[in-house]
Amino acid sequence: MTITRIVPGQPLTSTQKLGLELISALAGGRDVVLAIDMTESVGLNDEGRIRLRQIVEDSLKPGDLVYVVPFARDVNLNEVTSDSNQLGTPIYFNSKNQENIDKILAKIPFVSDPNRYGTDIQQAELKIYQGIAQINQNRLQKQQPIKAQSVVWITDAPLFTQPGITSQVWIETPAESPFRIADSPGSKQRQAWLKALPIKERSQLITTKQNKQYKLTVVDIAPTVQEFCTPAPGGEKTCLVNPYLTKQLWLPGLIALVTLISAFVAAVKIYRLQKTWELSVDFEATAKPEDQKCRLPPKKRIAIGEYDSTCVDSIDCPGVEVRAYLERKGEKLYLVPTNSAPIYYQGREITSRTLISSSRFRLNCPDNRKRDYEINIQVKK
Repeated sequence: MTITRIVPGQPLTSTQKLGLELISALAGGRDVVLAIDMTESVGLNDEGRIRLRQIVEDSLKPGDLVYVVPFARDVNLNEVTSDSNQLGTPIYFNSKNQENIDKILAKIPFVSDPNRYGTDIQQAELKIYQGIAQINQNRLQKQQPIKAQSVVWITDAPLFTQPGITSQVWIETPAESPFRIADSPGSKQRQAWLKALPIKERSQLITTKQNKQYKLTVVDIAPTVQEFCTPAPGGEKTCLVNPYLTKQLWLPGLIALVTLISAFVAAVKIYRLQKTWELSVDFEATAKPEDQKCRLPPKKRIAIGEYDSTCVDSIDCPGVEVRAYLERKGEKLYLVPTNSAPIYYQGREITSRTLISSSRFRLNCPDNRKRDYEINIQVKK
């Protein structure tokens, strides 16, 4: 696949940003660039080395890709680069063990280079921000998950300065640098990238033994890509981001939907299991359509006949004994006879535990003269 060198694109919608953040979160890992000024004016001291080690040892997470980028008059990686690989080959931080930590620390230049001078900070910003944007754009073209990104700047040069940097702003900028000209192509590109990338910065000032100062600045970049929409025949247009989001998120979206439905069904099930039922009791021997209301919580029972202290309620019928129990198990209701006196369910005598399959049913508790005593019960779950 041919990789096109990326330029700043069109603004993303809030929905697109949310989709890209979701893709990044699901994939895990970040791009972390350690951008280190190699000039003697920085000269990493003990505190700077400690803070760099802290970042490597404490802040990196499994799945991170780490790029070590030294710079001065130019970005010099000491390796072959291309438009699709502007920041060199990253180190994959696959787990938080000493071997991985040592591998990254070994690549970090902890000592300044006396042969390097004149930091062109705006050129470094352009190359690093354009390079880091290219990495995510390559992933978009290859239909791979994009990542959140961070640049850790260690330099005494000022960051995010206005185009056309003068000696009063930063004296080390080389005299021949095109970034001294505000409307040069390089200055315009840098400004466009600073505007296009969702950048958030934090800085820590460090003082050397010579009482000079430099900064460790962390620039976090939310997961993003560059959108390009182009008119197409038939009054349509083609774009990059929405088709990418669809391909990346359809499976997680389907899983999330199934999970949501399952959770809803489970919640309904739990609610139904915990809900107290209401039983409306109608004795046909009376003229009233409803003689009694009973409440039946989960795992409880109601006595039919005399009062029973193990039950939450009782339904009266002829005799001095408990003929049966209405027993609730989960979402099922059972008629459990005691066989001390006959009881009929839907016209059939019950002698063993029987499932009541209807929410409205009839019981018959005949007296000792075999005269019917019918009870109609409706269960409201």
